Amino acid sequence: MRAGIGHITVIDADVFSESNLNRQILATRDTIGRPKAEVACERALSINPYIDIEGSRMLVSQDTVAEIVGLGPDVMVDAIDTMGMKGLLLREVCSVGTRTFSSMGAALHLDPSAVRVGKLSETSVCPVAARMRKELRGCDTSNLTCVYSLEKPVKVPWERDDKGKSVLGSMPTIPAIFGMTLANEAIRHVLGIRRQTFLAL
Repeated sequence: MRAGIGHITVIDADVFSESNLNRQILATRDTIGRPKAEVACERALSINPYIDIEGSRMLVSQDTVAEIVGLGPDVMVDAIDTMGMKGLLLREVCSVGTRTFSSMGAALHLDPSAVRVGKLSETSVCPVAARMRKELRGCDTSNLTCVYSLEKPVKVPWERDDKGKSVLGSMPTIPAIFGMTLANEAIRHVLGIRRQTFLAL
C-alpha cells in the first residue's frame, strides 16, 4: 500500500484476541474479536484509499490450500504460525513454483541482529525451519526465501491458554522485524532488485 503494490489479497481466518496485543500492530482494544483480514484491509485503505485490496477469512487446510495457491499470486508472503498449515501451504507453493517469502520462528527470540534471510537449505538453529526442511524434503524449494534467526530460542516456563494449548512468548519487536524483513524482501523481488551473491546472509 505504501510501496505501490498493485493488488493485495489478505488471507487469515483468525480474529484478534488479547494475546495479540503485545506484538501485532493491528491489535488494539477496539479490534479484539474482529477478523484480522478485515481489520488489515481497513487499515490499508485508511492509508491509501486507491489500493486494490481484499480480505478472506479462509483457513489453510487440505481442502483449501489448492484454491488459495490457485489464486495465482505473483508473490506469496507466508506468516502462518501453525506448523501443519504452514507445511501444507509451502508444499503447495513449491509444487507450482510460486515465488514465496516465508517467516520461520520469531517466538522466544530477543536479538534482532540474529535475524537472517536465506534459502530454506541455508537455515540453521531455528526449530521451525528444521521442521519445514523435514516437511518439504524432496520438494523444489528454489523459489522459497526464509526469514529466520540464528539465535537459539530462549528457555522460559511454558504457558498454556484457556484451551490447554502451549503458548510461546514473543517480544513486541522481533515478530515485527520478521514481518518488515519479509515485506522488504517481497518488495525487492517485485522491483527486480536482487541480493548480491557476496553478501553473508
